Amino acid sequence: MFRRIITSVPNFLTCCNLLSGCLACICAFSFDNPLVWGLSGRQLAWIMVGMAAIFDFFDGAAARLLHAPSPLGKELDSLADLVSFGVAPSMLLYNILQVWTGSWWIPFVALFIPAMGALRLAKFNLDETQATEFKGLPIPANAIFWIGATAWMQSHGLEWMHAHVYWGNLIVSVVIIGVALLMVSDMRMFSLKLKNFHIGDNFMRYLLLIGAAIFVGVSGVEGFAYTIILYFILSALNLSIEKKSARKAD
Repeated sequence: MFRRIITSVPNFLTCCNLLSGCLACICAFSFDNPLVWGLSGRQLAWIMVGMAAIFDFFDGAAARLLHAPSPLGKELDSLADLVSFGVAPSMLLYNILQVWTGSWWIPFVALFIPAMGALRLAKFNLDETQATEFKGLPIPANAIFWIGATAWMQSHGLEWMHAHVYWGNLIVSVVIIGVALLMVSDMRMFSLKLKNFHIGDNFMRYLLLIGAAIFVGVSGVEGFAYTIILYFILSALNLSIEKKSARKAD
C-alpha cells in the first residue's frame, strides 16, 4: 500500500499540472475582467500556466527521486502538457486577438498551436533520442513565449495594430504559424536539465538563465517572450558550434 501511494505522487503532480491548465483556459475567457485579488483573467491565466510548468518540472523530478517512472505517467504527462502548454496559451491568444485584430478569422489561427503541440508530444513519446536535447521547440517553451507575447501585445500592440490592420494581421498569422511549426521541426535545441554544475558543460544554459533574469527584470512578463527568442538563437548557435567541431574532428 505504501509503495502504491509513493508511486502515485508523480501522477498526482501531473494531474495538478492538468488542472492548472484547465483553470488557465477558464481565466483566459475573462481576459481583462477582474476576478480575484484585483487580478484580471489574463494575469491569472499567466499564473496558472506558470503553476502548470512548476508541477510539470516536479512530476518528472519526483518520478526519478522515487524510482517511479511508468508508461502511464509518460502518457499522462503528455496529455496534461497539451492542455497547459498548448490549449491554454492558444485560448489566451484567441481572446486577445478578438480585440487586437478586429478580424473574425485571425483569432482562429491560434488553434494551430494546440494542433502542432499535440503532434510534437506524440513525436516526442516515440523518439528515444530526446533525453539530453530536443528536436523542435519544447511545448512548455511555446507556452512561455505566448505568455510574454500576449503581455507585449496588451501593452504595446493595440495602437499599432489599429493603424496597420492588413500588415498586422499578416504578421500575427505568420508568427503564430511559425512558432507552432517550430515545435514539430527537427531543429536540435538543448535541454535545460543540468547533469552537473560545470560552466563548460552548461555555458549555454547559464547564459539563457542570465538572459531570462535580465529580460524579466527589465521588461516584466514580456521578458518571457524575449527569453524564448534567446533560447532559439542560443540553440542555433550551439548547433553551429557542434557542426564545426565535428568537421574539425573529421
